[in-house]
Amino acid sequence: MLPSSPAAVSRPLLDVHTHLASLDYIPLPFIEGVAHNLAASLASRGMGIPAARLIDRLVGSLQDPDGSQQLAEMAAAGISRSVLLIADLTWVFKSPLSLEEIFVAHRSVAARHPDRFVVFGGVDPRWGRDGIELFERAVAEWGFAGLKLYPPCGYSPSDEGLFPLYEICAQRGLPVLLHTGPTSPALSFAFSSPFHVDEAARRFPTVNFILAHGAVHHVEEAVMLCEYRPNVHMDLSGLQGKLAVEGATGYYSHVFRRGLSHKILFGTDWPLFRLQGDQKSFVGELLGAGGLLADLPGNDLDLILCRNCERLLPAGARVTPAPVTSSDR
Repeated sequence: MLPSSPAAVSRPLLDVHTHLASLDYIPLPFIEGVAHNLAASLASRGMGIPAARLIDRLVGSLQDPDGSQQLAEMAAAGISRSVLLIADLTWVFKSPLSLEEIFVAHRSVAARHPDRFVVFGGVDPRWGRDGIELFERAVAEWGFAGLKLYPPCGYSPSDEGLFPLYEICAQRGLPVLLHTGPTSPALSFAFSSPFHVDEAARRFPTVNFILAHGAVHHVEEAVMLCEYRPNVHMDLSGLQGKLAVEGATGYYSHVFRRGLSHKILFGTDWPLFRLQGDQKSFVGELLGAGGLLADLPGNDLDLILCRNCERLLPAGARVTPAPVTSSDR
């Protein structure tokens, strides 16, 4: 019988998809777009909550620049290690920090908790040589372990401007995690389909690409790419919203029973779903009695929760720490 509580999971949970909670990295216009969209949805169901109030609540959930609250939630949920993703939104939104300053801030947090955090640096290809050099320095000198891309900022993940970054990833064995599916309405959906990565995946067969939210949005496209491209994977972050509506027996349950457990990675997208519950509650929805993943075979569960992430990280970042305890907060 599989475990009924997160603490009983036989292997540590590795979270491939998180962010530091701060308006320095997740800009206010992004949050405002999310709030206005949420307000319209709630109003259609007779819940007239002003967008301004929702903005205040969302901003209140983004007050953890040093990662201390995240570490506490990780401990409660049994998550041993998390990937901090730097989504480079600085090309689109005015930022109080330069991209290099954002990199340095993430480096500092990871350096204080090297057994709990690993960082993927994000670079918009339109920064050109400056962005490439920053990413290369972050990898070579600061130990960044992957590349994070945010195509809704206005570029395809198969844009040739990204190829020098992919070449660095190929040389150093680094994965690339890219956003797919919807995002804040402040951004474009033009490059939201997973199919936009197909050309890059074929041209860089030794680079592993991870489709963020692939088990949630554009599911059939993501599944096809994972089935037929050996170097394409997907994470399950974003399921919180779907589980709240459909429950564990909804449409998304079939994704985990299609023979793709070696291609799916656990992720929470912390802190973007904090208003819908903490990480412990999400892990419980997945693994608790009647949970979405609770009846998977043990090996499949092991792959999704830990081993796939371990395998895709570069050699220097593969050390699996002991499970998190309250003393690590």
